[in-house]
Amino acid sequence: MTVPKILGIGKATQDVFLKSASAFTKFEHKGVVYEQLPVGQKLDLDEVVFATGGNVTNAVVTFSRQGLHSRYMWCLGTDVASEAILQELDREGVDTSAVVQNSSYRASYSVVLMLDGGERTILNYRGTPIGADSHDLQFELIKEADWVYLSSLGNIELLERIVSEAAAHGVKVMLNPAGAELKEADKLKGILQDVEVLTVNKEEAQQIVSGESLEELVRHAWHYCPVVIVSDGPNGAMATDGRTIVKAGMYEDVPVVDRTGGGDAFGSGFLSYFSQGKSLKESIVFASANSTSVVTKIGAKEGILHQGTVLHDMPIEEKEF
Repeated sequence: MTVPKILGIGKATQDVFLKSASAFTKFEHKGVVYEQLPVGQKLDLDEVVFATGGNVTNAVVTFSRQGLHSRYMWCLGTDVASEAILQELDREGVDTSAVVQNSSYRASYSVVLMLDGGERTILNYRGTPIGADSHDLQFELIKEADWVYLSSLGNIELLERIVSEAAAHGVKVMLNPAGAELKEADKLKGILQDVEVLTVNKEEAQQIVSGESLEELVRHAWHYCPVVIVSDGPNGAMATDGRTIVKAGMYEDVPVVDRTGGGDAFGSGFLSYFSQGKSLKESIVFASANSTSVVTKIGAKEGILHQGTVLHDMPIEEKEF
């Protein structure tokens, strides 16, 4: 079988993780959980971890570690964060030849304040926005891929242009929409007709279609897209291809260190199998295993599984659609 070529397009981020058992405390007010930081004080940290993130760079590392041809396309700068991101992708064997780098761009940057149990507060700088009229993104490279993986584009018009380009050349698309795309749900629904796989969490799915349960959400979203995955954190996930519905629990019960990148590992884990002709059920099993491994480490990439990892059985149900 020919090795699938997957092109990831979307923002890249430098992440800095800060841990402090004494300084970072949480409290709840009217049902909302907050982190509390006193003003005007110097707080001691237990650990500082530098890592790279961004939904799509996390995904392309999964594809590369699974032995697929993984390519990344975006516009990055000459700032420290951009350089760190590119160096890590190069080390991971990701093809970065489609990345445009010049001083007019800045990468995204996040400071993550970590609490016990994997919960966190993220302070995020979004980086230089890229529009649909960009002259730097090499849209013509889309036709060279078998699949395009999209997330965190920050612009619904850019999403529409990329998906249209992919559809024109018969390239399949997997989409994990982020905030900017979800805010324009009506436009997003129109774009989904050219998307092969949609992956969202429960709250995101509810911004696109109506429904309370995972099954309601995947059934309703399937009217817009051939394959739909809706995840619900520690409660597992549900997926359908219009023939069967697969319901998966957690791959295994592990101590959660950091939830950052867990959703990206799930989506990219799914596509790394599905793009090779694996079944919906087999793809969900690997997606769950990849996500479970990632949340046991600090950062979104450290725990991503390598090709050849032996998987064990997990709680999973399959029924007719």
